[in-house]
Formats: sequence, structure tokens, C-alpha cells
Amino acid sequence: MKLILAILTTAMLCVTNFVTAQNKRITATVVNITSDSGKVGFALYDKTNFRLKPIQSTNATIEAGKSTVIFEDVEAGEYAIICYHDKNDNDKMDFKANGMPLEDYGASNNNMTFGPPRFEDAKFKVNDKNVSLEIKF
Repeated sequence: MKLILAILTTAMLCVTNFVTAQNKRITATVVNITSDSGKVGFALYDKTNFRLKPIQSTNATIEAGKSTVIFEDVEAGEYAIICYHDKNDNDKMDFKANGMPLEDYGASNNNMTFGPPRFEDAKFKVNDKNVSLEIKF
């Protein structure tokens, strides 16, 4: 009986380690920030919540024109990142009266066209390896 219990416990630990080891890390770096004032806000989305409520979000400081964040425990799937330079540190993206942004922004894959980012342009896959991205404003 003790042998069976030991085998079951070992099997459960192996399965648990295997399942948790599948979650990966995404490192995103904005590489061309024009000033070190303020901060950069980063948001991680999947297709169903794109530009609504992020799966994960965080702010990062700026040093020498660069800002880096790490999103931990990301399950396999397709994702997109949107980020913006919060120059005045007010925790929101500022716009002109005509709707044009006053602050720089970018998205994963750096495929920026006129208008807000689109998931299809910004998506990338997380599979069995950690992901590193460079984003440009």
C-alpha cells in the first residue's frame, strides 16, 4: 500500500511540474523612446479581449531611451502587446481634440498603420519557448 501511495504521489508531482512548466515568459522592450521622462505602459492581450481588458498590464521606467517588462506565467497561445509612453505620468494615453494621440505608442510586430493597432497585425505565438520582442514607437 505504501508503495502504491509513493508511486501515485510521484506521478502527481511529475504531472504538476509538467503542467506548470508549460507557462512561458514574454519580455517586451521598447527601444526608441525619445525621452526618459514619464513611464511606459504595457498591456498583454489575446484575441478575445484585444484593446479591452488586458490579461496582464504593467508600467516600466525608462532608461537611456529603453523600457523593458516581463510578463510571467503566460500560457501557450496567440497574444499581442500594446504600449505607450506616458510622458506626463497621468496613467492614461492623451489625445488631441481631433482624436490623434499626443503620446507615442506601439504594438508587437511594429506594424503600425493609420488608426489604432489591430490584433491581426500585432499577434505573435507563445509555444514551448520564452518570447522576446522589440517594439518601436
